[in-house]
Amino acid sequence: MGNGDSRVRGIAARAGGWSARHRWAAVGIWVLFVVLAMGLGSAAGRVDVKESDQLKGETHTAAKIIEDAGIKEPASETVLIQAKGGRLKATDAEFKSAVDAVVKAVDGTGKVTDVKSPYVTNTISKDGRSALVQFDMRGDSETAYERVEPVLKAVAGAQKEHGTLRIEEIGSASMNKTFKDAFGDDFKKAELSAVPVALGILLIAFGALVAALLPVALAITAIMATMGLMGVVSHVMPMSDTANSVMLLVGLAVGVDYCLFYLRREREERAAGRDAQTALQIAAATSGRAIVVSGITVCVAMAGMLFTGLVTFQGMGLASLIVVAVAMVGSVTVLPALLSLLGERVEKGRIPFLRKAMERRAARTGGESRFWTAVLRGVLAKPLVSVLVAAGALLAIAAPALGMKTQNLTLDQEFGDSLPIVQTYNRVNDAFPGGSDPAEVVVKAKDINAPEVKSALADFKARAISSGASRGPVEIKLHDAQNIAYVYVPLVGGSDLDKAGASLEKLRDEVRPATLGKVDGVQAPITGQVAGSQDFNDQLGGAVLPVFAFVVVFAFLLMLLSFRSLTVAITSILLNLLSVGAAYGILVAVFQHGWGASLVGAEGVGAIITWLPLFLFVILFGLSMDYHVFVVSRIREARLRGRTTRDAIQHGVVTTAGVVTSAAVIMVAVFAIFGTLSMQSMKQMGVGLAAAVLIDATIIRGVLLPAVMALLGERNWYLPRWLHRLPDLTHDESAEVITHSVRRDEGERLGV
Repeated sequence: MGNGDSRVRGIAARAGGWSARHRWAAVGIWVLFVVLAMGLGSAAGRVDVKESDQLKGETHTAAKIIEDAGIKEPASETVLIQAKGGRLKATDAEFKSAVDAVVKAVDGTGKVTDVKSPYVTNTISKDGRSALVQFDMRGDSETAYERVEPVLKAVAGAQKEHGTLRIEEIGSASMNKTFKDAFGDDFKKAELSAVPVALGILLIAFGALVAALLPVALAITAIMATMGLMGVVSHVMPMSDTANSVMLLVGLAVGVDYCLFYLRREREERAAGRDAQTALQIAAATSGRAIVVSGITVCVAMAGMLFTGLVTFQGMGLASLIVVAVAMVGSVTVLPALLSLLGERVEKGRIPFLRKAMERRAARTGGESRFWTAVLRGVLAKPLVSVLVAAGALLAIAAPALGMKTQNLTLDQEFGDSLPIVQTYNRVNDAFPGGSDPAEVVVKAKDINAPEVKSALADFKARAISSGASRGPVEIKLHDAQNIAYVYVPLVGGSDLDKAGASLEKLRDEVRPATLGKVDGVQAPITGQVAGSQDFNDQLGGAVLPVFAFVVVFAFLLMLLSFRSLTVAITSILLNLLSVGAAYGILVAVFQHGWGASLVGAEGVGAIITWLPLFLFVILFGLSMDYHVFVVSRIREARLRGRTTRDAIQHGVVTTAGVVTSAAVIMVAVFAIFGTLSMQSMKQMGVGLAAAVLIDATIIRGVLLPAVMALLGERNWYLPRWLHRLPDLTHDESAEVITHSVRRDEGERLGV
């Protein structure tokens, strides 16, 4: 199986050995790195994603025109005045009195500008029972939600005076304020609660406070360093709050997992009677190597997001890649140094009843899981049946994914009808289809007031309605100094994104070419919420194949080089794809079909948010490799030590079952926290990740992997002769060889 002494010193073994010998230097370097990274990030400051960089296509072109012109669009607000019942119409005196009261009240706050009466703008519904008072917030649109409170109070006062009418405000500022008040702390609470949840599970797993704190400390320092590095990197690749949140999620998951793998192996070797130095060196060469292989594979998967061309996704991918790389480096450098420094003190803070229970269980089972031993006995006795049953079950779970419907969720899908402002949004859309989210045509000309441009604008306005794309009113706002005009077109279809999308296509493909398209030197990109959603979907759809191919091909190559086995590389890819497929199936069953949706508070969603399938594929493909590499490395190690493949499978799975279970429980618990959030997109992400990790750590690693390997037998280690020229990234992981190497090195050091 290879020359042990010459091959034992892999990068993880060398790093672990150096850190253990120079422990204070290793800890000092790590602390210095974290402090420097945070300092550099603080000094550089984070560059956030600009609106003009968010998307390509027309949305990008429109944002760039506005940005270059220096136009600051104010936050627009609308007050809906609507008869609750009866025959009251907008032409009645009582209705007019309410409109006058609203105009006077909002104008009197001093916080608004450009207040427009519906009788001037003709924003009165077809049935005459609804009207809209429109105005803009003064100041920066980004912070308008901080200043909208007095306006909301003024509108509420008008409502009290006119009880026979419904008077409600909606707009970007009021919606932002409502959502921040209701859900603003949701994500922060989830992030903060993830750490104590992980610590609690680690306490149960280790039975000692110091041992439980180490993985959490490593994960937190890796996250702190990454936050600093993100500030520096953001000057090249702009970042967002979403990238930060995903980084925290991934950083906590892999940081804890890597440390857990390493620490468990070191404790296992010490329990087997090895001295502290040998135990640490074995952990470095075995679990350390698995961490390096897994970390590189996860980094490659995260790098797949860079191929989307979507700046938000690219930021998420780069931030995740950095935190995984930092956690991986920390696990194979500072962790062995800390373990060397702590020695027996890693067992400090023992929880008596847990510790005794663990010791009794270890004495009975020899450190192997009784549950998984029993499962493995059945799996290895009938591997073909096990493969058919497990794969069949997973394919059945994945089946609903074939009918997956993805879309950008509407307001009521995302938040439900629990918030009054969501109901207001629906009422405005019912009375004025598309009025709350109109298409915006950004018209740029050499002279916006030239007769041919004015004629084309008027023609566009008329044709937008005559074509059936809009029922009006179409509003034109001129910015003479910048030679730019905004044309606001309410789309037929309103909040029905499919119908609104068809209306948008009419504007882009029929109305615009026949009007504005005939004037030389005129640009007229169409943007707005519906257009942005469509441009995002188009760009994301074009990215699926390149991302999928990149992740799968590079993960395959890494597994091939790391295990020198074509069979292991192929099975790892297939099993990961099966795991991702099952996660998709659960998402569709719960959120699209509503099976068990009440259990997670997801009734009536009916679709999967557009970005989630690709995001889940990349994240899950990376995280699934953690367990796969760890388990297969242990099986290969046992095979190198002379066991038969069947015995090696049994040994590898049952000895890793405890650590894989602990790691999976932590990941599932952390992800499940995000499944409790109010926003359906976050809920879908949390449920999808938690379900996939649970399936991966149980059915895939506990049943399918050993059953498939048992069926393949010696073919697990097959490498065609023509592939022997590939670089050899394997290292002899035999504990006996490592022990011999450590003793030889110690003898040489002492001159023996």
